[in-house]
Amino acid sequence: MKYELVSGLETHVELSTKTKIFCSCRTDFGGEPNTHCCPICIGLPGTLPKLNKEVVRYAIMAGLATNCEINLISKMDRKNYVYPDLPKAYQISQYDLPLCKNGYIQLDSGKKIRIARIHIEEDAGKLVHKGGDVYVDYNRGGVPLIEIVTQPDIRSSEEAREYVEKLQLIMRYIGVSDCKMQEGSMRCDVNISVRPEGSEEFGTRTEIKNMNSLTFMTKAMEYEKNRQIELIENGGKVEQETLRYIESSGTTESMRGKEDAHDYRYFREPDLVTIHTLSEEVENIRKSLPELPTARIKKYIEKFGISEKDAESIVKYKNISDFFEKAIQGIENPKIVSNFIIGQIFSTLNNEQEKESFDIKVSAESLNELCKLVESKKINVGLAKSTLLKMLETGKNVSNFISQEDMQSISEEKLLEICKKAVDSNPNAVKDYLSGKEKALKVLIGFVMKETKGKVDALNTQKNILDTIKNI
Repeated sequence: MKYELVSGLETHVELSTKTKIFCSCRTDFGGEPNTHCCPICIGLPGTLPKLNKEVVRYAIMAGLATNCEINLISKMDRKNYVYPDLPKAYQISQYDLPLCKNGYIQLDSGKKIRIARIHIEEDAGKLVHKGGDVYVDYNRGGVPLIEIVTQPDIRSSEEAREYVEKLQLIMRYIGVSDCKMQEGSMRCDVNISVRPEGSEEFGTRTEIKNMNSLTFMTKAMEYEKNRQIELIENGGKVEQETLRYIESSGTTESMRGKEDAHDYRYFREPDLVTIHTLSEEVENIRKSLPELPTARIKKYIEKFGISEKDAESIVKYKNISDFFEKAIQGIENPKIVSNFIIGQIFSTLNNEQEKESFDIKVSAESLNELCKLVESKKINVGLAKSTLLKMLETGKNVSNFISQEDMQSISEEKLLEICKKAVDSNPNAVKDYLSGKEKALKVLIGFVMKETKGKVDALNTQKNILDTIKNI
């Protein structure tokens, strides 16, 4: 019997506000343990929370960017559970009236992964395991989160990965979070069940907690899917439980039984008032949203003539896309700029983290200046490429490497004269070319480039060389 994976994700995104959700403590990542917390963070008796308005605005931005409806009336609730990283023994979250609902993210296939809700809540502290002891760091406690919950629409680990990548990109573009999974500012709880293909009934689900790596998330999903199938086919029964993924062995193990909503004994948070949002505020937030990744890709392809692959490569990193937008100002053919970014600049960046930060020594204005020299035919692409590499290495501007003499063009008459000299000076290369060895043509083009110090266009040079050879 063939089985089908059924999965939904609960993605926690830490918001990039300067202060926490209910107090004025800093939200900076890291720091000495328990130095970014106060009596409100650790839930001392007599303290009262005060909702950070910026958290509400960020959540609405996230909802609008993912096609959600915004609830104009919302509230906070207490989610009760006992765990060492939650000193109050409850988390302030949202239950039946979340800020956002009924959205979606569309995959490249056209399939929409429906978003059931986006709600705001406080993060818990962090447990640190050392030498058999467990320590608690409450620096992260009270950091504002949005939890983005999908419907069970995901049918493969590949779909899950694409959904998370697109969600991550959207959150970065609108500026609500850096979504650094390696730092825990974006992490996923993955709900998984299997059912016979063609069946409409859901199987019993398990939940893999706190996945903060796309690679490990997809591996965990594949393992858990196969584990459940094997268990069912051997006459066993899948238990509803919460799991952790063991990276070293590539397996999952049980943490505890999986809770349902009633287990948390949700009730309204008595210390916080109802959240009222005006429809005018929502529309103002909608108008303030930046251009989203899908819109940029479409613009780059349709307006700028850039290939889909190259457009996606640039838009994948917000800093690079913003750099590109500045660098194309006044450029008639933006492909010149995209080619330099994907070619020369990408060759100097070693990994995804370097592309995300995009901390390079060349400004968008300097690249723009170089590209305008190419576009006006004052220098050729070859010279521009070598110049850009020097600029990336030193941080110096175009003028430090290209002189007025370099920008003086070679007339067609002079170019033809040099091409004839190339043919006369390299009879063996001409002979090899005429005998079918097309690579020999590179010798002749190289001769011309050396004579002109790279000032001429390679294609035009090739044409003149071939015309010269025909007339021998």
